[in-house]
Amino acid sequence: MNRLKIRFAAASGAILVVALATGMACSAQEPTPDSPRDGASQAPQQLRQKADGDRHGLPLETYAVTPGTKFLVRLEDELGTKGTQENATFKVKTLEPLEAGNGIYLPSGAEIRGHISHVEPAGVAGRAKLWLTFDEIHTKFGDLPIVAEVVSVPGDHSVKPGVSQEGLIEGRSSKQQDAAEAAAAGAAIGAVKGVKDKNKKEAAEGAALGALTAYLMESGRGHELNLPKGAKLELELERALYLVKE
Repeated sequence: MNRLKIRFAAASGAILVVALATGMACSAQEPTPDSPRDGASQAPQQLRQKADGDRHGLPLETYAVTPGTKFLVRLEDELGTKGTQENATFKVKTLEPLEAGNGIYLPSGAEIRGHISHVEPAGVAGRAKLWLTFDEIHTKFGDLPIVAEVVSVPGDHSVKPGVSQEGLIEGRSSKQQDAAEAAAAGAAIGAVKGVKDKNKKEAAEGAALGALTAYLMESGRGHELNLPKGAKLELELERALYLVKE
């Protein structure tokens, strides 16, 4: 009798274990309210990897930082239009990582070397101008050619990038009101001859010419361009930068 009880208890325990296992398996297969039902929508997270100069059998385009990419750099040398010679060299360091495809990137802190391609001091009239050319970016696996231009000078309202001129930085006038007043005075003086001759067209042309001449003489007079060490520049890639060794 005791043997029958023992066998019955053992059989009941086995049935209970099988039932529990079946229930757990079913609950594991059922989607939770917070999880997506479609497993295909769960794409693996892209892994970021520092560029090491090796292609690892991947296409070259995988390592391209695309043209139009903008990034901040910090000047490691002081630059200015006063006393600066053409072809003088300078260095900047990247303040942001440069991202290529598939999560491959070049960490911030990379050094970019460049040179002054042209200088125009402010002089008596006109505006100080400085042309910067960026030559190469230094990485742990070698130097890479880089083609970029300055698109803005964040935080410095005394300078601005030149319009449609690669690498050009020019000074802003800090005497815009004076320049406007000079332009108005120049316009009045230029119009005098036309008024005397009773020629409205000539008066208008003389006013425009006088205003332009006076404005150019006043705006930017004596204001040399100065970029101190530590100044930030925003660059934009003109051509793709490939994070691989040649």
